[in-house]
Amino acid sequence: MATLSPMAQASAGGLQAGARQRLARSKAPAGWPEAAPIALSVSVMLEGWTDDAAPGIGPMGNPLRAGVYDSQAKSWADYGARTGAWRLLDILDDTGVKAVFYISGVLAARFPELMQAIVAQGHVVAAHAWSQHIIPAYQTRDEEQADLRRCVAALEAATGTKPMGWISPRATPSLNTAELLAEEGMAWIADAFDRDLPYRLDTPRGPITAIPFTTEVNDFPLVIRYGNEPEAFVRALTSILEGWPEIGSPPACLDLTAHAHVFGRPAGAMAFKAAIRRAQQSALTFMTDHSQLAQWHAAAGAP
Repeated sequence: MATLSPMAQASAGGLQAGARQRLARSKAPAGWPEAAPIALSVSVMLEGWTDDAAPGIGPMGNPLRAGVYDSQAKSWADYGARTGAWRLLDILDDTGVKAVFYISGVLAARFPELMQAIVAQGHVVAAHAWSQHIIPAYQTRDEEQADLRRCVAALEAATGTKPMGWISPRATPSLNTAELLAEEGMAWIADAFDRDLPYRLDTPRGPITAIPFTTEVNDFPLVIRYGNEPEAFVRALTSILEGWPEIGSPPACLDLTAHAHVFGRPAGAMAFKAAIRRAQQSALTFMTDHSQLAQWHAAAGAP
């Protein structure tokens, strides 16, 4: 029998190790259906700004000079809580989908009826900071903690339930964010972009589950930042679903994300509903949400 040279043996061992690593990475977490590798979460970003602030980007495409209040962008953003969120609630009801609403605390204080409607329909409320112009990475630790607590308190007062999840404005946390969330007893943070599956994030104040947040099927970058028509949202999802078997069908999280002030408008809402229907028809997906993923991960005690 021929024997392998030391170099060939090392190469074979490397290949075996690589195969084991791929197998470990491809193992679906506990709770996932075996035949459906894609955990598809629907999230609605319900974003608000304080009276003295406005979005830094809007549909006009030409930002005003620094320091100038953009009344057009502010009016455009206000559509989300006043009109868009109600339309998205209707679509979620029509399609039978439960979503996570990531909500700015300032809107919880201004629109208690909307908050109650979200909860009454069975959706999960999560925290999205006090106002979208307040970026945790710019804050001191004390400033960030105060902002976090003010947001959580407003959401709890409006809904009767403490939010257990978080995503930062711009999905840009500080180096303290995860620790502060763990200290507040929150279950998950969706500011994670480095993995396909949920994972345990250890902090000095205890662990928290990091939920991957994908941006391939997200109305804001697709339509506002890159200027595509709303139907690009559906095309992006369709391309992913059709191509998934070509990469070995690994288990992974995938987000279908709509901002209430962007896809809450008629044309966007049509694309949002069409994308949900497309996902529901796929044998590769199962519908879930970030809250459920965090619960499964914590129950499994996974790393």
